[in-house]
Amino acid sequence: MIDELVAQIEARFKDLETELADPAVIGDRERFTAASRAYRELEPAAKLAAEYKRAADDAAGARELLAEDGEDPELKEMLATAGERIEQLEDEIRLAMVERDPNDDKNVIIEIRPGVGGDEAGIWAGDIYKMLTRYADRLGYKSEAMDIGDGTYTFAIKGDGAYSVFKFEGGTHRVQRVPETESQGRVHTSTATVAVLPEVDDVEVEIDQNDLQIDVYRSSGPGGQSVNTTDSAVRITHKPSGIVVSMQDEKSQLQNRDKAMRVLRARLYERALAQQQAELSASRSAQVGSGDRSEKIRTYNYGERRVKDHRINLLLHNLEEILMGNLDEFTGALQDDEKRRRLEDAAAGE
Repeated sequence: MIDELVAQIEARFKDLETELADPAVIGDRERFTAASRAYRELEPAAKLAAEYKRAADDAAGARELLAEDGEDPELKEMLATAGERIEQLEDEIRLAMVERDPNDDKNVIIEIRPGVGGDEAGIWAGDIYKMLTRYADRLGYKSEAMDIGDGTYTFAIKGDGAYSVFKFEGGTHRVQRVPETESQGRVHTSTATVAVLPEVDDVEVEIDQNDLQIDVYRSSGPGGQSVNTTDSAVRITHKPSGIVVSMQDEKSQLQNRDKAMRVLRARLYERALAQQQAELSASRSAQVGSGDRSEKIRTYNYGERRVKDHRINLLLHNLEEILMGNLDEFTGALQDDEKRRRLEDAAAGE
């Protein structure tokens, strides 16, 4: 079965290479973008398939030589090594070909709010905001502040595959540290909740304008000269769901309304996804990166300079680097875990 899968990967990858060299495709922006994305997605599996074929050829050659000289220790070692690598590659190829989350290529809207811990929770929410925007900068993504104030942070991260990276940050982030305002040196535990929403357009989420109540009011936070003197802030209530979104950072009422609608669409899409997932899966805890706000996903311990991700039981001792946006090790491990879960689900459904 693995040989058939390898052949399919090679054939599809060759077709994509031919397509990307076709002048007709190059001249069609939509087709070229789709082919380029498919090529990038398949490239890791194609490299593994090529390595698998090399290892299989090495093993076949070693077996032929051993048929002539069955006592050669070097040939025996070569065959054993090739066999071990072939087994590893079979698993890696299957993981690489697991069906991707259809939202992985989307931009994201992230909402960070203070949890338990009073003022310290608000400070911690700001630290999480800095960590995630630094991570976005490191990866070459663009961050867009949407509504920042009172310890809450709503912002967008734009770039190809942003959701595939940041969806694992959804949940409750817990910190254990001595706050700057603590005179007795006691360690406090505070939390911040993070919701990661795939950003969608009008086509993906249809909103009936009759279902909306739109209120405008004067902004109350800091801003430019005209921010607090005009009715530029916007509050949109989606009456069927009860979702309320407020925006006031922009000077223009139209800009605030546009941002509020983007967040509303993302929240409605997330709600629909959650309902669908609940119907498909009896166990909510089996989902990774679902954005469940009640789920404690990670603990940051300042005293021991360590960070633990509770979903995959991964403990790292580089707190400072992580807070500076070095989240690659967590993301990579969580992506691998998601693929394994999807592979298990696919096998269970066969």
